[in-house]
Amino acid sequence: MPQSQYRARQVAAKTHEVVEYDHDDSKPGKPLHILIPGGLVALGALGTIILVAYLTWFEQRLDQSVGLIMIALLFPFYVGGVFLFSYGYELYNVPRAIRLTAIIVFLTVAAAVIVAVLILVLGGGGKLPSKEKSSGGGSKGRSRSTSSSSSGSDFPNLGNVILLGGSGRTHTREVTREVVKEVEVPVAPRSVDCPYCKRSYVPTENNYACPACGAATPVELIQESQEARGRE
Repeated sequence: MPQSQYRARQVAAKTHEVVEYDHDDSKPGKPLHILIPGGLVALGALGTIILVAYLTWFEQRLDQSVGLIMIALLFPFYVGGVFLFSYGYELYNVPRAIRLTAIIVFLTVAAAVIVAVLILVLGGGGKLPSKEKSSGGGSKGRSRSTSSSSSGSDFPNLGNVILLGGSGRTHTREVTREVVKEVEVPVAPRSVDCPYCKRSYVPTENNYACPACGAATPVELIQESQEARGRE
């Protein structure tokens, strides 16, 4: 078998060499007949592995044990497809094909681990929930609610509050509450002097007319009587 003149990282020149080799009927073998199916098998297996991992650890539709078993079954197909691709890519050179397969598989696994860690960290906002903090806060909240409910100090509207002591005795404490209510006391209107006969009288009690001379009470005197009532 002829040896390849280019390294695997020289993708353009290497691919052109493989195509020329496949089209040359004087050379044995058809590398494209191995390279293309191997590449398709590798890509299909890798895509299925990614889908299973997503459904297992992100969507949680599959059980973790089932997901690991499916990935373990698909991984050999991925490695086999990569080897077939590498075998045709390296023009039937087995040592170089094995080395290229190991490099591709290692880079794939490393990239998958990095991507999974970044998705978990960025998806969770870079913070992991602290169980101790949440449980401690919950216990403190429960202790506070228990102590407040047992003391009975949060019920000011109750007349008698029953307190339970540690010895099992029952104590009763009288709780009083002072209620202050403002009551408006009506004030009688103030009397005025008649401008004609100087008689003092209350306009509202005499139909707004002087009881002595019968003169109607002027408007300003009515207002004065009402304003004086408001001031008192």
